[in-house]
Amino acid sequence: MNFKKLENPGFETIAVHAGHSGDKETGARGVPLHRSTAYLFNSAEHAQNLFALKEPGNIYTRMGNPTQEVLEDRMAALEGGAAALAVASGTNAIFYTMINICSMGDEVVSSSNLYGGTYTMFDDLLPKFGITVRFGDTNNPESFRKLINEKTRALYIETIGNPSLDVADIEAFAKLAKEYEIPLVVDSTFTTPYLLRPIEMGAHIVIHSLTKWIGGHGTAIGGIVIDSGTFNWKNPKFKLYNEADGGYHGLRFAHDLGNLNPLAFILRMRTVPLRNLGGCISPDNCWMFLQGLETLALRMERHTENALAVAKFLKNHPAVSWVRYPGMEEDAAYKKASKYLPRGAGGMVVFGVKGGREAGQRFIDKLQLFSHVANVGDAKSLAIHPASTTHSQMTDEALCAGGISPEMIRLSIGIESIEDIRNDLNQALKS
Repeated sequence: MNFKKLENPGFETIAVHAGHSGDKETGARGVPLHRSTAYLFNSAEHAQNLFALKEPGNIYTRMGNPTQEVLEDRMAALEGGAAALAVASGTNAIFYTMINICSMGDEVVSSSNLYGGTYTMFDDLLPKFGITVRFGDTNNPESFRKLINEKTRALYIETIGNPSLDVADIEAFAKLAKEYEIPLVVDSTFTTPYLLRPIEMGAHIVIHSLTKWIGGHGTAIGGIVIDSGTFNWKNPKFKLYNEADGGYHGLRFAHDLGNLNPLAFILRMRTVPLRNLGGCISPDNCWMFLQGLETLALRMERHTENALAVAKFLKNHPAVSWVRYPGMEEDAAYKKASKYLPRGAGGMVVFGVKGGREAGQRFIDKLQLFSHVANVGDAKSLAIHPASTTHSQMTDEALCAGGISPEMIRLSIGIESIEDIRNDLNQALKS
């Protein structure tokens, strides 16, 4: 079997075959799990060339691993990107992306509607590194324009905001990024490449928490960054790519990589942040994510089908004050969801319980089928009260800006029987 000879393979085929067509040494059809810390060099010259970035190859699993390479190749193919790098977690992927673009004195303009951990990283941690993040309104790209200045080095958005479920107008943000010659970074965790491919809409860098729908079973933690290979890092304002790198004998990443210059971003991330800070992903987790990818299309179909049914059920429930799901016609994000998410609006539903914060917490305690965990994207249905858990570190003002109200419940809808899901929600709401 030679996957590379297929013409225009479909998503489902790519998810099963890209990056691996059988083990050359043993003939094993499944992707091997390489539990090796280090790899043999053919000669002193071979070792020198690998460390000098003169030729590709395996050195040490902190920087890369053959099992990891299959995952990276497959995710790059699914996103339509040029290359990818898998790391220890989705949060790790975001942090490495930011410090792979920005240095002290640089700025980022980001959506305020973010996962709580990302918001805290941007609002509290990055400023300690001298990187300032200014927050705009996801629903108003022009609000970003007002925050862009000569120090801005990136725009950052989520495809569907966590947890308020606003849908970003990616093409509008891509147009803005092009105008100011800065990269557009998109966290696409909530949509996966099955529902949306941001690079096709003009994004330059795409991030996923592999922990969620891609893994799909709540068994492994990991993150990945996909590089479109289309951004011009030779622009002199990106000094990390145009000034001599002391760690590589004066190498300039945007200029001195030969035919690999278009991959300067992902190569620098692997050889500088990953190599020196060590947030590597384990081979075992890479192998588990590859298993998840093979059924991603099937699971996303069920997730989105069930989520829409849940949203419609909650909309008519007397104990519910409001519901958000971008796939419902009456939702504020429906028009953008129809444009960007024709296959479905994802597996997340948020709603408000009548009675406020205390009623929301009581509802969580009454659930029987739903698991009360700080995760999303599992095959199992999950529920949490964001204001008291995942986003509890945010101020009242930040919660309001992120669309997080005290009574909000976040549901990650699984692939169980829809009748069982509805029955559990109903009994908990009645209680």
